[in-house]
Amino acid sequence: MANLLRKRESPQRPTFLELFFDLVYVFALTRIVHELVLDYTRGHVAETLTTSLSENGETLLLFLALWWIWAQTAWTTSRYDPFQPAIQFVVLATMFGSLLLAVAISGALAETGLLFASTYVAIQVGRTLFFVLTLRGHDLRRVNMLALVWFGMSAVPWLTGALFASEVARNSLWTLALVIDYLGGRLGWPVPRLGRSQVSPWAVAGEHLAERYWQLVIVALGETILTSGSSLLRGPIVAERTLALALSFLTTVLLWRIYFYRAGQILGEAIAASANPGRLGRSVELSHLLMVSGIVATSAGSELVLIDPTGHAKPAWVGAILGGPALYLAGRSIFEHVAFTRVSWPRPIGILVLAAMVPVMISLPPLGVAAAAAAVLMGVAVSDAIRAHGRPLEQASPPR
Repeated sequence: MANLLRKRESPQRPTFLELFFDLVYVFALTRIVHELVLDYTRGHVAETLTTSLSENGETLLLFLALWWIWAQTAWTTSRYDPFQPAIQFVVLATMFGSLLLAVAISGALAETGLLFASTYVAIQVGRTLFFVLTLRGHDLRRVNMLALVWFGMSAVPWLTGALFASEVARNSLWTLALVIDYLGGRLGWPVPRLGRSQVSPWAVAGEHLAERYWQLVIVALGETILTSGSSLLRGPIVAERTLALALSFLTTVLLWRIYFYRAGQILGEAIAASANPGRLGRSVELSHLLMVSGIVATSAGSELVLIDPTGHAKPAWVGAILGGPALYLAGRSIFEHVAFTRVSWPRPIGILVLAAMVPVMISLPPLGVAAAAAAVLMGVAVSDAIRAHGRPLEQASPPR
């Protein structure tokens, strides 16, 4: 069924169905942020950064699983025609599965672990099997056959881990499953005697894929506003908490500004001009994974500030409030390197400043820590504006 493939002359803009699909991820990211906040507010966790990172690792597993589902769906609608009823069915089925994953997040490492794991496996195996059965006579059928082997391998630790009562065993098996999934995609799903897929000849709509990443960033930023506004309503609306909300909004605006400055405007051009759009798309995917992770961590930090704006910031809280923006700037630096093959100095300097402030900010009011993080982001945004004044928009890097 070659007519399932996206035609070059077809519209490159994402469809309303894809925007509809993203609504589930507003809910899913909200659940992830909620789990992070619970990790940080548990008494024994909040005291140290080391213990907090260990607890956050469980939530990170769930986030990476959700990300891989979203990323695979974005590449699916970039290669295949989203106006075809069969592709629309695949997207809607994935959307419902993602909703089940989001619902299962709160207890995914306990009573709903089997629901989370089985739904994830059903999405990945079911979607890939669909294309194996429908793409007869096309090169992409072989790609999906190879991917099906890898998803079948990862299904074993996913489902086995869900049956373990021990958190250590469950986390270890699910980590193995994610390593298999991510490694398979990165290496081109190699299978003995069958070889591997070549990313470069894959059909990729550059403008479409770029806008899908833009939209996910907007979804993540929207989740930050939703979470901070809801958090304010869960307590007394006093001056300190209102100021915390204002800082959260300012931080969100700055993240948006830093993302769309220059490189964010020519992503589609960079992918389309590349001699290897598939490989470039994978690099863009990594940078956006880091940026969305940073936004999620920043959202959790904002909620922590709203919980106790004038108390004493515990080490783990400081790590969340400053670490989120630092992770975002790291992803944004990679993003800029993909587009321009260089990195502007304010971004790595911002990361270093945020890291240097961590020991200084411990035990200070969380409101002050949030203000310091916003000040660093403001410095990066202002530097961007100064450099942009009077300069034309740069072009994408030469095709690679």
